[in-house]
Amino acid sequence: MSGASTYLQKMRKAELVELADSVDFKEYDGLKKTELEVALDEYLTQNASQFSSETRLAPFYKRSSPVKKEPSTSSALAEIDSKVKSVKRRVTKAAEELVATDDSEVEPATTRSRAALTRTPRASALSNLSFASSVPLPPSPAVVTDAIERHTQALRSQVGQLVEKAGFTETAEATREALSTVVTVQSLVVAFELWNLRKEVLADRYAFTIPSIGLLGTQPYDVKVPDLFLLLTSSFWGPTSLWATTSLIIPLVAAYFFNLTSKPSRGRQSAHFNYTFDPLTFSIVKALLTYVIYGQDVTFGGLVDLEYVARINSAIFGGYQGVLVGTGIGALVTLYEAVLKK
Repeated sequence: MSGASTYLQKMRKAELVELADSVDFKEYDGLKKTELEVALDEYLTQNASQFSSETRLAPFYKRSSPVKKEPSTSSALAEIDSKVKSVKRRVTKAAEELVATDDSEVEPATTRSRAALTRTPRASALSNLSFASSVPLPPSPAVVTDAIERHTQALRSQVGQLVEKAGFTETAEATREALSTVVTVQSLVVAFELWNLRKEVLADRYAFTIPSIGLLGTQPYDVKVPDLFLLLTSSFWGPTSLWATTSLIIPLVAAYFFNLTSKPSRGRQSAHFNYTFDPLTFSIVKALLTYVIYGQDVTFGGLVDLEYVARINSAIFGGYQGVLVGTGIGALVTLYEAVLKK
């Protein structure tokens, strides 16, 4: 190649492309660097008159034989050299600006379209690594465990203070104290029997209907209340009297007179009892009456109406066997308390 081709050989492909664009040479797509050098050299040779006023510049690009440089040729070469240097400066500047866009959001207008692609995965990875290194990490798992325990204790203390201020602790203690007695346990058993018997002797009747509420999405609800007119009939008093006699009155009388909870006294002073009604005697007598009347249909000479017996058996949960289970619970609680007091 001639001297002008030497300049093209020293240029990178990006610079050759930039030079081709500056001299309006567009047919370089898909060309390798050497092919682009040859094509660009031929284009400059063919259009040498457009880049210099000296017509003797054309023979400089011909490859047949070198031509002695003349002053006019030197000026043409100087012009091409200046273009090449200008292209190199623009390419170098563009590369520097592309790198600088990682730290700045403002780019020159000539490189704005290329700067959008400068965020590389490597830069993002370095940024994430920098962020991760700035996050403080615990020195050991033990420190994390201690921190969790401290926060848990603080939360537990705050909850305890709130409960204490609201009076929940006092209420809970009072409720526990009231329920932790033999009398309370047996009273609950009797109340459960009475609740089931109420549905039989004082049946519910329709009273009114609560209409549906579209806002809440509820359906119409029928409200039923106990039929109090049954209090004026033997249908209520017959079964109720029989149950009260066998489950409350006779067992209480027996528990009062056969009270085994008395404490020994000195002299002729009256004995002191732990309970006014012996809870163990109450449970034993109630169990005997339940088994004989409701289990064996004993009428005691016609004093007990078997129709009432059948209604009570059908009303109470588990029938007479359920009542026997309740008396057994009462007896076990009484014995357990006696053992603890010994």
